[in-house]
Amino acid sequence: MAGHSQFKNIMYRKGAQDKKRAKLFAKLAKEITVAAKMGLPDPEYNPRLRAAIQAARAENMPKDNIERAVKKSTDQGGENYEEVRYEGFGAGGIGVIVETLTDNRNRTAGEVRAIFTKNGGNLGETGAVSFMFDR
Repeated sequence: MAGHSQFKNIMYRKGAQDKKRAKLFAKLAKEITVAAKMGLPDPEYNPRLRAAIQAARAENMPKDNIERAVKKSTDQGGENYEEVRYEGFGAGGIGVIVETLTDNRNRTAGEVRAIFTKNGGNLGETGAVSFMFDR
């Protein structure tokens, strides 16, 4: 534990919980922003945005954070996130498709390649695995 003080113990635990929650909220906000950019910023006419908002509400994301993420999609500028699909083979030759949401393709490709390599797999070319799956 952090120490013998009750306040220090609370601070230690709360800090870890807040860090996890902030990471989750950032991920949900990014998904909401991308969904709103890909379609209309109205959840009534955009099913992907509706699903993203429902997921955010299920995780108790504050309403103003959700509204800010939707508004961010309509503003010009900011980050442009794009969906990128990577295909590869895991340990034992198992086909794996990784769908990512990124603002930097090169960084994401390096990170995905590192994860494949670390776990005994390798990153393949586009189309190397997708023929094995139905979408």
